Amino acid sequence: MKKKAIFNWSSGKDSALALYKTLQDNEIEVVTLLTSVNQKFNRISMHGVRAELLEQQVESIGLPLHKMEIPEMPTMEVYENVMTETLNKYKDKGVTHSIFGDIFLEDLRKYREDKLAEMQLEGLFPLWKIPTKDLIHEFLDLGFKTIVTCVNEKNLDKSFVGRIIDEQFIADLPDDVDVCGENGEFHTFTFDGPLFSKPVEFEIGEIVYRKYEKPKTESSNDACDTSKPDAFDYGFWYCDLIPK
Repeated sequence: MKKKAIFNWSSGKDSALALYKTLQDNEIEVVTLLTSVNQKFNRISMHGVRAELLEQQVESIGLPLHKMEIPEMPTMEVYENVMTETLNKYKDKGVTHSIFGDIFLEDLRKYREDKLAEMQLEGLFPLWKIPTKDLIHEFLDLGFKTIVTCVNEKNLDKSFVGRIIDEQFIADLPDDVDVCGENGEFHTFTFDGPLFSKPVEFEIGEIVYRKYEKPKTESSNDACDTSKPDAFDYGFWYCDLIPK
Protein backbone atom coordinates (compact mmCIF):
# COMPACT_ATOMS: atom_id res chain seq x y z
CA MET A 1 0.00 0.00 0.00
CA LYS A 2 1.28 3.44 -0.93
CA LYS A 3 2.09 6.03 1.70
CA LYS A 4 -0.39 8.88 1.44
CA ALA A 5 1.34 12.22 1.87
CA ILE A 6 0.84 15.94 1.66
CA PHE A 7 3.64 17.88 0.02
CA ASN A 8 4.64 21.21 1.56
CA TRP A 9 4.90 23.35 -1.56
CA SER A 10 6.62 26.74 -1.45
CA SER A 11 6.53 27.23 -5.25
CA GLY A 12 10.34 27.48 -5.31
CA LYS A 13 13.20 25.43 -6.67
CA ASP A 14 13.79 23.12 -3.70
CA SER A 15 10.11 22.22 -3.59
CA ALA A 16 10.16 21.54 -7.33
CA LEU A 17 13.17 19.23 -7.16
CA ALA A 18 11.88 17.46 -4.06
CA LEU A 19 8.49 16.93 -5.72
CA TYR A 20 10.19 15.64 -8.87
CA LYS A 21 12.05 13.04 -6.81
CA THR A 22 8.94 12.18 -4.79
CA LEU A 23 6.85 11.49 -7.88
CA GLN A 24 9.47 9.00 -9.03
CA ASP A 25 8.87 6.97 -5.86
CA ASN A 26 6.13 4.44 -6.58
CA GLU A 27 5.55 3.90 -2.86
CA ILE A 28 4.28 7.46 -2.27
CA GLU A 29 0.98 9.04 -3.29
CA VAL A 30 0.92 12.83 -3.10
CA VAL A 31 -2.62 13.68 -2.03
CA THR A 32 -2.21 17.45 -2.26
CA LEU A 33 0.28 20.28 -2.38
CA LEU A 34 0.04 22.49 0.71
CA THR A 35 1.04 26.16 0.51
CA SER A 36 0.90 28.89 3.16
CA VAL A 37 -0.72 32.04 1.76
CA ASN A 38 -0.72 35.45 3.42
CA GLN A 39 -4.36 36.40 4.04
CA LYS A 40 -3.76 40.13 3.77
CA PHE A 41 -1.89 40.17 0.46
CA ASN A 42 -3.03 36.84 -1.05
CA ARG A 43 0.56 35.91 -1.75
CA ILE A 44 2.75 32.95 -0.88
CA SER A 45 4.30 33.50 2.55
CA MET A 46 7.87 34.86 2.34
CA HIS A 47 8.18 34.21 -1.41
CA GLY A 48 5.81 37.09 -2.14
CA VAL A 49 4.32 35.37 -5.21
CA ARG A 50 0.71 36.11 -6.12
CA ALA A 51 -1.74 33.29 -5.42
CA GLU A 52 -2.90 33.50 -9.04
CA LEU A 53 0.55 32.43 -10.22
CA LEU A 54 0.63 29.67 -7.62
CA GLU A 55 -2.67 28.36 -8.99
CA GLN A 56 -1.37 28.46 -12.58
CA GLN A 57 1.80 26.69 -11.49
CA VAL A 58 -0.05 23.89 -9.74
CA GLU A 59 -2.52 23.53 -12.62
CA SER A 60 0.45 22.97 -14.94
CA ILE A 61 1.85 20.37 -12.53
CA GLY A 62 -1.52 18.62 -12.33
CA LEU A 63 -1.88 18.01 -8.60
CA PRO A 64 -4.49 19.29 -6.12
CA LEU A 65 -3.65 22.42 -4.10
CA HIS A 66 -4.60 23.35 -0.56
CA LYS A 67 -3.97 27.01 0.22
CA MET A 68 -3.50 27.41 3.96
CA GLU A 69 -4.37 31.01 4.77
CA ILE A 70 -2.47 32.61 7.64
CA PRO A 71 -2.30 36.18 9.00
CA GLU A 72 0.40 38.53 7.75
CA MET A 73 2.63 38.12 10.82
CA PRO A 74 1.28 35.18 12.84
CA THR A 75 2.69 34.09 16.15
CA MET A 76 4.01 30.55 16.31
CA GLU A 77 0.93 29.56 18.28
CA VAL A 78 -1.41 30.86 15.59
CA TYR A 79 0.59 29.23 12.80
CA GLU A 80 0.80 25.88 14.56
CA ASN A 81 -2.93 25.88 15.32
CA VAL A 82 -3.77 26.45 11.65
CA MET A 83 -1.31 23.79 10.55
CA THR A 84 -2.62 21.26 13.08
CA GLU A 85 -6.19 21.84 11.97
CA THR A 86 -5.17 21.41 8.33
CA LEU A 87 -3.17 18.24 8.93
CA ASN A 88 -5.96 16.70 10.96
CA LYS A 89 -8.30 17.05 7.98
CA TYR A 90 -5.88 15.12 5.79
CA LYS A 91 -5.08 12.61 8.50
CA ASP A 92 -8.78 11.76 8.54
CA LYS A 93 -8.44 11.01 4.81
CA GLY A 94 -5.64 8.52 5.41
CA VAL A 95 -2.58 10.74 5.08
CA THR A 96 0.35 9.42 7.10
CA HIS A 97 3.28 11.52 5.87
CA SER A 98 4.27 15.13 5.23
CA ILE A 99 7.00 15.90 2.68
CA PHE A 100 9.47 18.81 2.84
CA GLY A 101 12.22 20.22 0.62
CA ASP A 102 14.63 20.85 3.51
CA ILE A 103 18.29 20.10 2.86
CA PHE A 104 20.53 20.43 5.90
CA LEU A 105 19.01 22.49 8.73
CA GLU A 106 18.99 19.97 11.57
CA ASP A 107 17.00 22.05 14.05
CA LEU A 108 14.32 22.82 11.48
CA ARG A 109 13.94 19.14 10.63
CA LYS A 110 13.69 18.27 14.33
CA TYR A 111 11.01 20.93 14.80
CA ARG A 112 8.98 19.51 11.93
CA GLU A 113 9.38 15.91 13.06
CA ASP A 114 8.49 16.71 16.66
CA LYS A 115 5.31 18.51 15.62
CA LEU A 116 4.33 15.72 13.25
CA ALA A 117 4.99 13.09 15.90
CA GLU A 118 2.46 14.81 18.17
CA MET A 119 -0.13 13.95 15.50
CA GLN A 120 1.21 10.46 14.76
CA LEU A 121 2.47 11.60 11.36
CA GLU A 122 5.92 11.18 9.79
CA GLY A 123 8.11 13.53 7.77
CA LEU A 124 9.85 12.73 4.50
CA PHE A 125 12.84 14.74 3.21
CA PRO A 126 13.83 13.78 -0.38
CA LEU A 127 16.74 16.27 -0.59
CA TRP A 128 18.16 15.66 2.86
CA LYS A 129 21.96 15.97 3.15
CA ILE A 130 22.54 16.12 -0.61
CA PRO A 131 25.21 18.81 -1.17
CA THR A 132 23.50 22.00 -2.29
CA LYS A 133 25.93 22.53 -5.17
CA ASP A 134 24.92 19.12 -6.50
CA LEU A 135 21.24 19.94 -6.07
CA ILE A 136 21.33 23.26 -7.91
CA HIS A 137 23.18 21.74 -10.86
CA GLU A 138 20.80 18.76 -10.95
CA PHE A 139 17.91 21.21 -10.91
CA LEU A 140 19.29 23.13 -13.89
CA ASP A 141 20.37 20.01 -15.77
CA LEU A 142 16.83 18.63 -15.54
CA GLY A 143 15.58 21.73 -17.33
CA PHE A 144 13.88 23.52 -14.45
CA LYS A 145 13.65 27.31 -14.66
CA THR A 146 13.24 29.53 -11.62
CA ILE A 147 13.36 33.23 -10.80
CA VAL A 148 14.45 34.89 -7.56
CA THR A 149 11.44 36.62 -5.99
CA CYS A 150 12.86 37.62 -2.61
CA VAL A 151 16.29 38.26 -1.12
CA ASN A 152 17.28 38.89 2.46
CA GLU A 153 19.18 42.18 2.69
CA LYS A 154 21.34 40.58 5.38
CA ASN A 155 22.88 38.36 2.71
CA LEU A 156 22.26 39.82 -0.75
CA ASP A 157 21.65 43.23 -2.30
CA LYS A 158 18.81 44.37 -4.53
CA SER A 159 20.59 43.36 -7.73
CA PHE A 160 19.97 39.65 -7.09
CA VAL A 161 16.17 39.83 -6.93
CA GLY A 162 14.32 39.29 -10.21
CA ARG A 163 17.12 37.23 -11.72
CA ILE A 164 16.76 33.81 -13.33
CA ILE A 165 18.97 31.26 -11.61
CA ASP A 166 21.64 30.07 -14.02
CA GLU A 167 25.36 29.44 -13.95
CA GLN A 168 26.10 33.18 -13.93
CA PHE A 169 23.79 33.73 -10.97
CA ILE A 170 25.57 30.95 -9.07
CA ALA A 171 28.98 32.43 -9.92
CA ASP A 172 27.86 35.87 -8.71
CA LEU A 173 26.76 34.68 -5.27
CA PRO A 174 29.02 35.71 -2.37
CA ASP A 175 31.05 32.87 -0.90
CA ASP A 176 29.06 32.91 2.35
CA VAL A 177 25.68 32.47 0.63
CA ASP A 178 24.41 28.94 0.11
CA VAL A 179 23.75 28.23 -3.58
CA CYS A 180 20.27 26.92 -2.74
CA GLY A 181 19.54 29.70 -0.25
CA GLU A 182 18.98 27.07 2.42
CA ASN A 183 19.74 29.56 5.19
CA GLY A 184 16.98 31.86 3.96
CA GLU A 185 19.20 34.07 1.78
CA PHE A 186 16.75 34.06 -1.12
CA HIS A 187 13.48 32.54 -2.32
CA THR A 188 12.29 31.60 -5.80
CA PHE A 189 9.37 30.80 -8.07
CA THR A 190 9.77 27.86 -10.44
CA PHE A 191 7.93 28.39 -13.71
CA ASP A 192 9.04 25.61 -16.07
CA GLY A 193 10.63 22.18 -16.09
CA PRO A 194 9.88 18.45 -16.24
CA LEU A 195 6.99 18.73 -13.77
CA PHE A 196 5.10 21.23 -15.94
CA SER A 197 2.70 20.60 -18.83
CA LYS A 198 3.39 24.18 -19.92
CA PRO A 199 5.45 27.12 -18.61
CA VAL A 200 3.84 29.60 -16.22
CA GLU A 201 3.85 32.96 -17.99
CA PHE A 202 4.43 36.24 -16.17
CA GLU A 203 5.93 39.68 -16.49
CA ILE A 204 8.42 41.17 -14.06
CA GLY A 205 6.86 44.02 -12.11
CA GLU A 206 8.25 46.45 -9.58
CA ILE A 207 10.90 45.67 -7.00
CA VAL A 208 9.91 46.69 -3.49
CA TYR A 209 11.56 46.71 -0.08
CA ARG A 210 9.81 45.54 3.08
CA LYS A 211 11.07 45.70 6.63
CA TYR A 212 9.74 43.33 9.26
CA GLU A 213 9.94 43.77 13.00
CA LYS A 214 10.50 40.75 15.14
CA PRO A 215 7.38 40.00 17.21
CA LYS A 216 7.74 39.41 20.93
CA THR A 217 7.53 35.63 20.77
CA GLU A 218 10.01 32.83 21.12
CA SER A 219 12.67 32.82 18.44
CA SER A 220 12.62 30.18 15.72
CA ASN A 221 15.24 27.98 14.18
CA ASP A 222 15.21 29.39 10.66
CA ALA A 223 14.92 33.10 10.11
CA CYS A 224 13.25 32.83 6.72
CA ASP A 225 11.38 29.57 6.87
CA THR A 226 7.68 30.02 6.19
CA SER A 227 6.79 27.67 9.02
CA LYS A 228 8.61 29.95 11.49
CA PRO A 229 7.10 33.35 10.71
CA ASP A 230 8.20 35.18 13.85
CA ALA A 231 11.94 35.01 13.38
CA PHE A 232 13.15 37.96 11.29
CA ASP A 233 13.73 41.60 12.11
CA TYR A 234 15.44 42.89 8.98
CA GLY A 235 14.48 43.78 5.43
CA PHE A 236 13.76 41.94 2.21
CA TRP A 237 13.73 42.92 -1.45
CA TYR A 238 10.79 41.50 -3.41
CA CYS A 239 10.27 41.28 -7.16
CA ASP A 240 6.61 41.28 -8.11
CA LEU A 241 5.65 38.77 -10.79
CA ILE A 242 2.56 39.76 -12.77
CA PRO A 243 0.47 37.00 -14.41
CA LYS A 244 0.04 37.33 -18.17
